[in-house]
Amino acid sequence: MNTKQMKSIFNIVLILGISISLTSCFDKEKPNYQYMDNMYEPVGYEAYGAYNVFENEQEAKLPAEGTVPRGWAPYDYEDSAEGKANAKANLKNPIAYSDDNLSSGKQLYTIYCAICHGDKGDGKGTLAKREKILGIPSYNDQGRAITEGDVYHVMYYGLNTMGSYAAQTSEEERWQIAHHVMKLKDALDGKPERQTVNDDSQVENTATNETSMTTEVSVMETENELNEEQE
Repeated sequence: MNTKQMKSIFNIVLILGISISLTSCFDKEKPNYQYMDNMYEPVGYEAYGAYNVFENEQEAKLPAEGTVPRGWAPYDYEDSAEGKANAKANLKNPIAYSDDNLSSGKQLYTIYCAICHGDKGDGKGTLAKREKILGIPSYNDQGRAITEGDVYHVMYYGLNTMGSYAAQTSEEERWQIAHHVMKLKDALDGKPERQTVNDDSQVENTATNETSMTTEVSVMETENELNEEQE
């Protein structure tokens, strides 16, 4: 046995001896060395305590009236037959009919819509074929004459057995799906594909005019209230 092997054996024996001596000397009745004490001994905070910053000691406050969440746009069409008819006639898709939006719309349609409406929009999705949901119309049914505003409105509120997808999709995503739905409708009608544009513009505020009008009305009401108080 050479010197190198002897040193290796000696080092192994030394490490084993140190390990055994350290573990055998622990007193199980007393705490031993701790790594990162704060993980073992957390500071206890009171879940509820005195709070006098706001009135009535209420910490969680409601947002101011008229507050709009970041990234959210108001939708002023009502969930009614009249609101649906107005959206169908007047609501237009604010995002560009681009390849990127069509691609995203197709992907989202496959996730949320195709299982009922079918990949082609003919109402022959998986659930319809299995007779789980019956009576799903095709997008090119003559009696419906759907529009992009109609599609968006139904996705926002839902219709009949179809629930709302406002919580699952953003405003932009719903408009992307609407683009794809209208593309499927054109294909079912035998129409040529629409020309896409290169400008992949972002969602515009679909209720800019309505919001401006609401703001003006609020300002006028505030001024009237101030005048009444002064009188």
